[in-house]
Amino acid sequence: MPRSRNLFDPESTKPYKISRSGLELFHDCPRCFYFDKRLGLPRPPGFPFNLNSAVDALLKREFDTFRRQRQPHPLMEKAGIDAIPFAHPELEKWRTNFTGVQALHKTTNMLVTGAVDDLWENARGELIVVDYKSTAKAAEITELNEEWHAGYKRQIEIYQWLLRQNGFKVSPRAYWVYANGDAAADQFDQTLRFRMTVIAYDGRDDWVEPHIMAARECLLNDTPPAPATKCPHCSFATERLAHAANAN
Repeated sequence: MPRSRNLFDPESTKPYKISRSGLELFHDCPRCFYFDKRLGLPRPPGFPFNLNSAVDALLKREFDTFRRQRQPHPLMEKAGIDAIPFAHPELEKWRTNFTGVQALHKTTNMLVTGAVDDLWENARGELIVVDYKSTAKAAEITELNEEWHAGYKRQIEIYQWLLRQNGFKVSPRAYWVYANGDAAADQFDQTLRFRMTVIAYDGRDDWVEPHIMAARECLLNDTPPAPATKCPHCSFATERLAHAANAN
C-alpha cells in the first residue's frame, strides 16, 4: 500500500494543505484521519468510478457551452432557476483536483482546498454551488435525505465556505444535477440514457471552521485517537491485531 506523502509536521510553520475529502475523512473516523495525515498510512483505496467520472466530464462540457453563450442550460430553465453558468478565468483551476478553490485558515495555518463541479450565478450576483452526481436506480431521484447523503451536504457546504473565504457572495441555495441511468430500455444499442433531475439544497457552513480546528488538534496529538466503533477499517485493523496476538 502506498504511503501518504502530505504528512502533517507539528513543528512546521508552512501551511498544511488539506482537501475537502481529508476533512470528510476526519468526520468519518479521526483515527483513520490521523493514521493517514500524521503517520502516512492511508486507508486502502476504493474502486474508481470511471462511468461517474465520464458523466461529470460530459456535463462540464455541456454546461460550458451555455457558459460561453451566457445563457441558462435547459435543465436550469425547467427547474425555474434564475441563473446562468458562472464564467471566471480560474474556473478550470477550481474544478481541478489537487488545486481547486483554496483558502488559508489563518488560525490553524491549514490551507483548505476543494474542487467544485460547477458554479452558477443568480440574478443577485451570488454564486451557486453545483455538484454533479450519477447513479442508476429504478426509482426517480427527487430528494437526498438518506443518512449517507449527509456527506453530499457537507461537501457542498465546504465549497460554499471556501468561496466565501475568497470574497465571493454565495447563495445558501445549492443544487445537485443528478443523472440517473435508465436500465428500462429493450436493448443497450451502445447508448446509456439518463433521467436528469435538479435537486435544491440550502447549505450552512457554520460548522466548517470548528471542524478545521478540531482536525488540527487531532493531528497535534502524539498518539492516535481510539478506534471508531462504526469504522470498518478500524474494526478490521483491531481484529487483525487481536488475531496476531493470539497467534503468538
